[in-house]
Formats: sequence, C-alpha cells, structure tokens
Amino acid sequence: MKSYIIASIIAICLLLIILFKVPILPIVIIFVIILTISINKSNKKMKQQTESFWEKERKANSVRKKPLDDLNYLTIPEHFLSMPVSKEDTHALDALDMLKHLSSQKIVNLTGITNTDLKLTYGTANITVLTQYDQNYTQLAHALQQLAASLADNDHPKESMEVLEYAISTRTDISASYLLLADLYIADGHPEKIESLISTASSLDTLLAPSIVRNLKSKTDA
Repeated sequence: MKSYIIASIIAICLLLIILFKVPILPIVIIFVIILTISINKSNKKMKQQTESFWEKERKANSVRKKPLDDLNYLTIPEHFLSMPVSKEDTHALDALDMLKHLSSQKIVNLTGITNTDLKLTYGTANITVLTQYDQNYTQLAHALQQLAASLADNDHPKESMEVLEYAISTRTDISASYLLLADLYIADGHPEKIESLISTASSLDTLLAPSIVRNLKSKTDA
C-alpha cells in the first residue's frame, strides 16, 4: 500500500515538472509533505485494524463452550464407497479409502470462517474439534475430485458427474471440480447447466471464486 502511494506521488511530481516546468525544489518539498501525511494516515489505519483484531480475539478467547448442534454436518452418500473403479487405478482406490475413513467422521465445511469467529460463535474450547471437522472437509473435497477425475478418465461420466455435483453442493472451492463438471455437461449435451455452477462459484467465500467463475464463463462463450 505504501509503495503504491509513493509511486503515485512520484508520478504526479514528474508530471508537474515535465508539463508545467515547475522548479524541482518546491516539488520535492510538496512530495515530502504529502508522503508524510499519507504514511501517517496509513499507519493510523493499520494500528486501528490491529487493535480491533486483538480486541476481537480477546473477546473470543473468553467465550465459553457452546453446543455444535447447528453445524451443517456432511454425510457421504453410501454408494460412493462402491463406485466402479479399476483395481489398478491407485488414485481412485486411495480416494475410496479416504472416503471410507471419512464416512465415520464428522465433516463440516468452514471455509472462509476465521478461528476468531469460530471461537466467538462456539467458544474457545471447541476450536480444536472444529479445526478437525474442517480438515476432514478438506480431505473430503480432494478425495471427491480425485475419484471423479478417475471415473471420467475411465469412461464413467455419469458417475463422475454425480460425485462432482455432490462435491459442489458442499461448496467446494476446488477449481478442477467445477471445470471437469462443466466439461462433462458439455459432452453430455447440457452446457446450460454450467450456469448453475457459475451461480454457486460466485457465492463462494474464497479468493478463488473470481477465477473459477471466469474459467466457467469461458466455457460458455466457447
């Protein structure tokens, strides 16, 4: 941010010197004054943000343990565990093993929610278990993508689509899942279904959302 401010001020000063032939000394003085003011404002804003963060963190650390009943727990469809994969396809087999393991675990997608917000909502004592639930989700999302890719590569497009549609219903942010499903929709003669993928991707609370949407739109424009 500071480098952007400095670059902008330098550009303005050079413009004044070149276009209006303003003496260099006054420009230097103006530059120093403006830069000092800008840096002070930036530092003040950063200080306020830091103080606000630590105050929120302090409050979060004092919240007592609360029930986790309202979490959106995910259940892996049982028939996913017996998808038609080759015994020689180690990637698919690894994915199935992971899904079997996770089928007995609690899984929650907490993407985009900070630990501080989790502590404020459910209490500090729950942060460890919530972190585990979220890690389980990360493993689930990757296992679903791995399984779907293997199914698609081995002439099982319908099963691959089913796995990917479930993955996206859980609001995964794995770009490959959206793009593969879009390709499968196109191959299946239903490119209009990509619009629903764009809608879901647009609502994701992740930095990856814009690129996923952009790549999906490129497929509809092709």
